Amino acid sequence: MKKEFNVIADLLPNNTRVLDVGCGDGSLMNLLKEEKNIEVRGLELNQDNVQQCIHKGLPVIQGNAETELHQFPNQSFDYVILSQTLQAFYKPEEVLRNLLRIGKSVIVSIPNFGFWKVRIKLLIFGEMPVTKTLPNTWYNTPNLHMCTIKDLFKFCEEKNINIKKVIGVNENSTSIIKKRNLEIKNLFSKLGIFLIG
Repeated sequence: MKKEFNVIADLLPNNTRVLDVGCGDGSLMNLLKEEKNIEVRGLELNQDNVQQCIHKGLPVIQGNAETELHQFPNQSFDYVILSQTLQAFYKPEEVLRNLLRIGKSVIVSIPNFGFWKVRIKLLIFGEMPVTKTLPNTWYNTPNLHMCTIKDLFKFCEEKNINIKKVIGVNENSTSIIKKRNLEIKNLFSKLGIFLIG
């Protein structure tokens, strides 16, 4: 089980309504349903992933988050989750605005392009990095917008989006990120998980 999914699950109270946008094969949805008794729905673009969700008995809609989020009513979910997908959208600001409209709170996780190994690869070798959290090469990556934890933190502040909690994730450890430790945590976290609303 991904460490990220456990951190997300810990942020969610039991018995809530959750929309998982870009839900993949439904692994996170399944975890939330089984362990937290959460009423969860998924939105997923990839047909194979949709089939896997259906096979697991999970409610999922096939669709593109950039064009389909308008169909969800305001505040129709307690939480909306967007796991490692924000950087792949053409218009991430518009997607975030919709997520904040649909959910009372939003959990966004991003691979951190500010992680020290990513910086070293680019600085020393002059190549776009390939890591566990960024497994694709420059020409086949779905990532359109390279984003760091610091970037998303600053974006939320500029757009007056309330940051409730930020967690930095590494192999087996997590840490709380605040404004005062942002520089160091941005350097040493592979993944950032934001609870906003």
